[in-house]
Amino acid sequence: MLLNCHTVYSFCYGTLSIDELLKEIKNNGYDSFVLTDINNTSACLETVRRAEEKKIKPIVGIDFRNGVQQKYVGIARNNEGFKELNEHLTEHLHSGRKFENEAPEFHNAYIVYPLREYTGWKLRENEFIGVSIPELQGLPFSSAKNIMHKLVALHPATFIFKNHFNAHRLLRAIDKNTLLSKLPVSEQSMQDAVIMPKEKMHSEYSYFPSIIKNTEYVLNDCSISFVYGKLANKNRAHYTDSIANDIVMLRSEAEKGLLYRYPNPSQEVLQRMEKELDIITQKKFASYFLINWDIVKYARSKGYYYVGRGSGANSMVAYLLNITDVDPIGLDLYFERFINMARANAPDFDIDFSWLDRDDITRYIFDTYGNKHTALLGTYSTFQHDAVIRELGKVFGLPPNEIDKLQSAHKNPDSVDKMGKLVLKYSELIKGMPSHLSIHASGIIISEEPISCYTATNLPPKGYPTTQFSMLEAEDIGLYKFDILSQRGLGKIKDALTIIKDNKGEEIDIHNIQGFKEDEEIKKLLSTGKCIGCFYLESPAMRMLLTKLQADDYLRLVAASSIIRPGVAQSGMMREYIVRYRNKEVREKAKADLPEFYDLLEETYGVMVYQEDVIKVAHFFAGLSLAEADCLRRGMSWKFKQRDEFFTVKEKFFSNCLAKGYKEKTISDIWYQIETFANFAFSKGHSASYAVESYQALYLKAHHPLEYMVATLNNGGGFYRMELYIHEARMHGAEIVPPCVNNSPALCTIKDKTVYLGISLIRELEAGTLDMLLMQRACNGPFKNLYDFVKRVPVSVEQVCLLIRSGAFRFTGKNKKELLWEAYSLINPVKKPKVAQELFDVKPKQYALPALHDSWLDDAFDEMELFGFSLCSPFRLLKNELPVRTTARDLVKYVNRTVEIVGYFVNSKTVSTIKVQRMYFGTFIDLEGYWIDTAFPIYIRNSL
Repeated sequence: MLLNCHTVYSFCYGTLSIDELLKEIKNNGYDSFVLTDINNTSACLETVRRAEEKKIKPIVGIDFRNGVQQKYVGIARNNEGFKELNEHLTEHLHSGRKFENEAPEFHNAYIVYPLREYTGWKLRENEFIGVSIPELQGLPFSSAKNIMHKLVALHPATFIFKNHFNAHRLLRAIDKNTLLSKLPVSEQSMQDAVIMPKEKMHSEYSYFPSIIKNTEYVLNDCSISFVYGKLANKNRAHYTDSIANDIVMLRSEAEKGLLYRYPNPSQEVLQRMEKELDIITQKKFASYFLINWDIVKYARSKGYYYVGRGSGANSMVAYLLNITDVDPIGLDLYFERFINMARANAPDFDIDFSWLDRDDITRYIFDTYGNKHTALLGTYSTFQHDAVIRELGKVFGLPPNEIDKLQSAHKNPDSVDKMGKLVLKYSELIKGMPSHLSIHASGIIISEEPISCYTATNLPPKGYPTTQFSMLEAEDIGLYKFDILSQRGLGKIKDALTIIKDNKGEEIDIHNIQGFKEDEEIKKLLSTGKCIGCFYLESPAMRMLLTKLQADDYLRLVAASSIIRPGVAQSGMMREYIVRYRNKEVREKAKADLPEFYDLLEETYGVMVYQEDVIKVAHFFAGLSLAEADCLRRGMSWKFKQRDEFFTVKEKFFSNCLAKGYKEKTISDIWYQIETFANFAFSKGHSASYAVESYQALYLKAHHPLEYMVATLNNGGGFYRMELYIHEARMHGAEIVPPCVNNSPALCTIKDKTVYLGISLIRELEAGTLDMLLMQRACNGPFKNLYDFVKRVPVSVEQVCLLIRSGAFRFTGKNKKELLWEAYSLINPVKKPKVAQELFDVKPKQYALPALHDSWLDDAFDEMELFGFSLCSPFRLLKNELPVRTTARDLVKYVNRTVEIVGYFVNSKTVSTIKVQRMYFGTFIDLEGYWIDTAFPIYIRNSL
């Protein structure tokens, strides 16, 4: 009798989670129901899976509405009917068209029109009229009594308690951005849309037994099912014309790559390739590998730079296909971390492209595999604590200052008034509910059957179909995502190669990683932490870690990429790794204490650093199966932490280790290392991929620092603000000059050792001004003077003044004040001049001006306003003499002594620690321009 059930995925309308809905259905005696969220299918796959586990028959459908006005409910008779409904919803969501009063013809779905919307048109065989409980009283007086064989029960199930109805009204007010007191009744559900006991429902409709009979007929005639878990595979079945040919092609391409990657392959290499190909074949992943190969092949054909990373870097086949640049043999990477016969969930490749190239890669994927079979993955944006309090405060009409107080009132709820208590009460109920659909940061799925078999799709501003489910449901159903990401680090490397070629005439093989590993200049930068501008290495914490390690090799950088993560740091093993790396005696003691454990993790000196280490320890040390070890690995990932998979094997881990004779404290210490990975952990392949990109950046920084800094500026900087990268270029011998209307493009450029700042760096300069300036210069040559500029570029006097103050007209030989006077005499300051072709060149009137003088200080303050920083040393701007002249290089003389030093503030970070509550990290630049990294505790005294 439940044909119209809603969950929280009826965004800003429903209030029941999937668990709550199923629990109420079971508790109230129902054995079947229809899930019909409003214009949405997000909950369908998960609800079907969970309902079957609870022995409830699930049926799915869609509540088609214009806003909150219900037009009709579609109920899928079978999977084909679900596909039809999804396609109908997709068409309207993509076009933005409203739903008509009458539904189109469906062949495998029932349509139920609400009684209030029915005006007497002829119904098809699969169409019914839905009658709610409040409408039963008037049914004998309605014309619908003449078509009793077409009437079914359509009483919505949206709430459980009164609190849920109140939350529903608040959600509607939030959605409509209105005060609760002004929310129209037409925007709300009826208050009695609750899940009532089955006996009571039958009792309500007992005077109309045909309605009960018709409703039960619909419920009994519908059935839907999906294959989940290990047996599920809904992806594109083959890249070529068959699975068999996919396997042949995969082997062929792998063998071609073998000649490139391993000119003289060892037996180990050949055996590894065969093992991987065998597992890939058995798991039917050949098409997945070939599609990724196709994507990167297209990228190479377009000259796009990319990095394949993640656990996919553990695969030699991926290395042979050029999907990754990480050698799994040289790094002893564990292929089973990526794919193994016991692993139920899907693998995935993360492929990073330049932020400028990613959109074209996405376009290529959709063009190649088609919109019917390709979609971006969706994700759910949820109401968070502070945001929901602010939204509720607004709908209750509270002033902003009271809302600000409420956001911290959870620490002392008794301090708020009655209205504040209501806000806090309902914020707890609404918090965590999904508010709307968004787009996954990188995931794309390519299915064998049309996407509409599993979901309707939205069409966000990106212009690509987007699923109404998330990556979790995609994985459950067996749809593997292709992660297409972007990052500015790759843009820096790509642009630097072009700039180096233009400025120095040198071409660089940026993929010569083996050569980079032996480069002495790179080793110097690594061991001293001088990595400003380098991907993943330039943060204060990473530079300090590299300095402590004094590491100058690739393996140590791979480890550093992982041990800096909070999981390893929290367990204390980051410090232990550093000590063991630098102290042979400590290493030997660790090995003597637990030789079996140390031997498993010999490369990292008995410290668990990577996700693979957990699999090794669980499988070889604790005797868990690969499936159980993979369960631990999955549990470590934040993506699955709410699925209760992490602790399912804990008891067996302890019992197996105790049975092997290990002490309970030893087992607990090892488990603690595993447990601290629960929030953050890197696979070794992921760290190795990062390290490859870091080495490429280090090579460019070591040998071509000026060009690399220019590329960094043109890609939006990095960890620090733009000023610091300009400073870094100056420290490497660059001369920095302001923009020039005749010489500077939009972005920064370099000639020999002179760096010309780009015109786009000028704050508040309009894009139109920049475009017209560049177009005029390209078409008609350089500007002769300011008069020539204002004649050719029709912009306001304010825009011209920005260019003058930035120094962009210094080629005229006039100072800024003279040019500003001239600008106001040439341009009407109120209106922009009209663009018109003059017949004659009428010279402007010349004025005799008194002597006007500039100073370097004026320039510095103009630069600070227009660029955000001055081009001179910040210490030069100080009014008073500095009290001390100590520099960073002097600090080694004062070990264990208190010292005063003056620095220019760069950035800071405050983090919580176990021992001192908070730790403060501060980065500065000294008088000579060198970096100072500081760390000290902030002790907080408890007030009595």
